[in-house]
Amino acid sequence: MPELPEVETFRQILDRVLVGRKIIGVEIPEDEILLEKRPAELLRDLLLGAKVTATGRKGKIWWLELDRKPWLFGHQGMTGHIREIGAPTIRLLEQGKAPLDDADGRPRFLKMFLESEDKRAVVLTDARRLARLWLSDSPAVDRRIRELSQDCLEEPYSGKDLYALLKDRKAPIKALLLNQSLFAGVGNWVADEALFHSGVAPQRLPFTMKPKEFDRLAEALYSVLKIATEAGADSSKYPVDWLFHVRWGGKRGETEHQGVVIRRDTVGGRTSAWAPSKQK
Repeated sequence: MPELPEVETFRQILDRVLVGRKIIGVEIPEDEILLEKRPAELLRDLLLGAKVTATGRKGKIWWLELDRKPWLFGHQGMTGHIREIGAPTIRLLEQGKAPLDDADGRPRFLKMFLESEDKRAVVLTDARRLARLWLSDSPAVDRRIRELSQDCLEEPYSGKDLYALLKDRKAPIKALLLNQSLFAGVGNWVADEALFHSGVAPQRLPFTMKPKEFDRLAEALYSVLKIATEAGADSSKYPVDWLFHVRWGGKRGETEHQGVVIRRDTVGGRTSAWAPSKQK
């Protein structure tokens, strides 16, 4: 699933291609799941001829600010991907190695095509139809945005913040990190990476954690998000000691990463990769 670094990278693409320009071409196929039963014509009529004045993101949600209301909001779901046509792009692991375009050059699984007045274009594609597009007047009034916590990259937590937020909670720390009302933008791989580098086991209950462990977790969480975002969510640029490089794979069990044994266990209903010798 695209997490904060991937979604921020997508926002930057939208910003680079669209901001300050009118939209002169729009294609949004009818899709009652993606559009949540809204007619595609409603979004097409709003976007065609509109000028994009800014882009925004909070957690895993992005939006386009237009010179008219409402504005367009989006969430990538499990496999939603945004790229500029004709430009290099990151690939999500969920996309595998299949071609991004059909033989005729049309983007596969196209859900949205936007062309700017200088003839550059961006597309949203989604093989599993779990992405969402909707309309709202602003982030301040949008229900989904209002349900989120502060953004974990733009407004990072300190150790003291985490201690105050979590010290009395009795759910596993990994499950809490995935709660978007507490940690907007954090998903499965970011949570595992932060716990790995902070030395905290995913099963730990926060009320058993010491203040210094909250300090390490806050530092690791911000560091992981910052490094991944600055790398443009290109995992080939992530540090070699990151768990990211070995955490994937559906089977539970053990493997090794730089001499450290890695386990995969279910915590809070999600597969968690962790190192028992390193995380306590």
